[in-house]
Amino acid sequence: MIKVLIADNHPIIRMGVRKVLESAEGFELIDEVATTEELFEKLKDTTPDVVMLEMDIPNVNGIAALRRIKKDYADVKVLMYSGQSEDVYALSAIRAGAFGYLSKSSGVEYITAAVTKVSEGSMFITNELAQRLAFDEGTKKPRRFFRKLSTREIEVLKLLASGKRNKEVALGLNLNEKTVSTYKARLMKKLNVDNMVDLLQQAKALELY
Repeated sequence: MIKVLIADNHPIIRMGVRKVLESAEGFELIDEVATTEELFEKLKDTTPDVVMLEMDIPNVNGIAALRRIKKDYADVKVLMYSGQSEDVYALSAIRAGAFGYLSKSSGVEYITAAVTKVSEGSMFITNELAQRLAFDEGTKKPRRFFRKLSTREIEVLKLLASGKRNKEVALGLNLNEKTVSTYKARLMKKLNVDNMVDLLQQAKALELY
């Protein structure tokens, strides 16, 4: 049996995933939580094979929570899933150590396939997503833009785009405020802009908000 823990702050989503896993053979849903605070409390007492982790779960963002799981609970494999722009966040999640990424717009049948593959220590992304990560749909040429941004830079950009000030970004990501300023300068250079207005327009173009 593959032991699964769901971490998502949307009750309807948790119920839907639970129904899918309960109706399939070989899965045991050991618990579900709505915040990262609850998640790490549960991980003190139980060891799931797979944590299904929502990217925008409250308390600590999904990437930061993923890093902590990798550090403190190395045997637990993480399948990230989200309704956010998957072209950006799938690569970000996998770079940070996730074993897979599943978009909430994917077909229901992908849930059991993804959990199974991740539990085996294999990487899971859909074929459609793999194509979109590799190729620009407009030009059909290899996509290089997103590879320019590190996982941390994407996190900082997303928080800035949501209206957070440097100090709030620093608190949210457990960084020094000066470090956030450094990331902001790097983002401006990489995205070829020289002011916050243009930076936020780029973030909007990347569907970060």
